[in-house]
Amino acid sequence: MAEQHTPRSLIVSLYGAYGRTPDNAPLPVAELIRLLAALGVDAPSVRSSVSRLKRRGLLEPRRTADGAAGYALSADARQLLDDGDRRIYAAGAPAAEEGWVLAVFSVPEPERHKRHLLRSRLARLGFGTAAPGVWIAPAALYEETRHTLRRLRLDPYVDLFRGEHLGFAATAEAVGRWWDLAAIGKLYEEFLDLHEPVLRTWSDREPSPEEAYRDYLLALDSWRRLPYADPGLPAALLPEGWPGGRAAAVFGGLHKLLRDAGEVLVTGSEPVTPSE
Repeated sequence: MAEQHTPRSLIVSLYGAYGRTPDNAPLPVAELIRLLAALGVDAPSVRSSVSRLKRRGLLEPRRTADGAAGYALSADARQLLDDGDRRIYAAGAPAAEEGWVLAVFSVPEPERHKRHLLRSRLARLGFGTAAPGVWIAPAALYEETRHTLRRLRLDPYVDLFRGEHLGFAATAEAVGRWWDLAAIGKLYEEFLDLHEPVLRTWSDREPSPEEAYRDYLLALDSWRRLPYADPGLPAALLPEGWPGGRAAAVFGGLHKLLRDAGEVLVTGSEPVTPSE
């Protein structure tokens, strides 16, 4: 499988990995072009993608401390990335007793175009379809769902509930109807095919900052889509031999080995190691 890394997605991954600072300092346009060039993206594609992200309200133009043109994350974008961190760097699946969140929506006929937006956004959050107009996800996704629907001004059309599944089918059988687990498992297998060899490579030797940055950003850009395709079901509800845990371990290994080493290319200085 050949991976598709779009310039826009790579820019979001770059900000997610290295672009969040306490003062929300902007990344200079020249730096964005330099850092995306290391991933094979040309300058016109970077400028075009930044413009799209600006129009979507995710990036805001701002001058750097030395007066250069740059872009900082909007408040919505920071919330989006912070919510994403809870999935991307999650440790383990939720317990079955945490229950479920249900989203039930009704859109007036004059605004029917928002039905598709609601369905597509819930699907991208990891919801499955329990019945027409009734969407379900593990309860751990409640906060992110609330943030997302409010950010998109879709919350007036949705009621959210928390609860447990009481039958009549066994829950493990029901989730097979609510989600296409075979398709999600295939995504994990494809990630493993591409990135497990990279982890083996860097487990034996130390990468240069350029190599670490490139391989980490590409792995992050691939990985961050998967926790959204996968709702994060409790392990007891997953098919035998589910590849999600192995894929998460591979990404975790790449994060540990490459993320800080790649920061050297971004900042131009060695990362600070906390004293013992």
